[in-house]
Amino acid sequence: MKFTIPVTDHANFSFDECLVFLSRSDKECLHEVEGNTLRKVIVVNNTPVLTTITDAPKKQGLQVTTNTAADPACLKNYISHWLHLDADLNEFYTFAKKDKILSPLIQQYKGLRLIGIPELFEALTWTITGQQINLSFAYTLKQRLIHAYGDAITSLGKTYYVYPQPATIAALEPAALTDMQFSRSKADYIISIAKAMAEERLSLTQLQSLDYTAAREYLISFKGIGNWSANYVLMKFSRYWQALPLEDAGLHNALKQQLQLAVKPSLAEIKEYTQHWQQHAAYATFYLWRSLQQ
Repeated sequence: MKFTIPVTDHANFSFDECLVFLSRSDKECLHEVEGNTLRKVIVVNNTPVLTTITDAPKKQGLQVTTNTAADPACLKNYISHWLHLDADLNEFYTFAKKDKILSPLIQQYKGLRLIGIPELFEALTWTITGQQINLSFAYTLKQRLIHAYGDAITSLGKTYYVYPQPATIAALEPAALTDMQFSRSKADYIISIAKAMAEERLSLTQLQSLDYTAAREYLISFKGIGNWSANYVLMKFSRYWQALPLEDAGLHNALKQQLQLAVKPSLAEIKEYTQHWQQHAAYATFYLWRSLQQ
């Protein structure tokens, strides 16, 4: 099956830039970037579908090819959400052009969309996994979790994975995760979040019904989710443009680099640098993260 997904504000879209960000770790096992091609397994109506995504002819959007028949509307919604294909970057670019920190970044990475995490459980548990460790080790832990408990399909000699479901992780004892080198607290938090989602105490429907402030407070009410994690999820999953993970170490390092500071700025200084971002905070943060990628 083959179809095309339209891209909003196509003049400010670069599939190549998106692929660069998606290639940032060789330990990533939920998608594959090969040249100018992106592959990912997406579950549609309980059926895993291998999708192959490329630039559409004449740059009209993105072309998607699947290994089996599936509901194209579901696939379009998922991929559009993941790659933020329905975003209009004009307001952000107009704002960023006048900002000394952001102006060079939007020129260097023009067309980059805020690559998201299209599954709520993955977004929540990824933030817990990445707390207070470096990105490389976070990817190692994520890979171990997926290989152990995620579903997989094989196509042309390659294995493609799907993130584990909440019910699967909810049934685990903490030792299953600590044996993978998750800390005991992270193991407890991840299993707790899995149970909350499996029992629908943490509900996607409830989260989607809330405005930004209420959604942040809702997420923070669950153990293991602090202000940074909540904002990360609201930025990468819920797509709130004003979400600002203020405590993020990558954001701090990127600001230090862009401003050519001798030491990382303090939290008070970070607040001063970012207070005017407001509805542009998520994209400003994402472009600063991109500046750290070599």
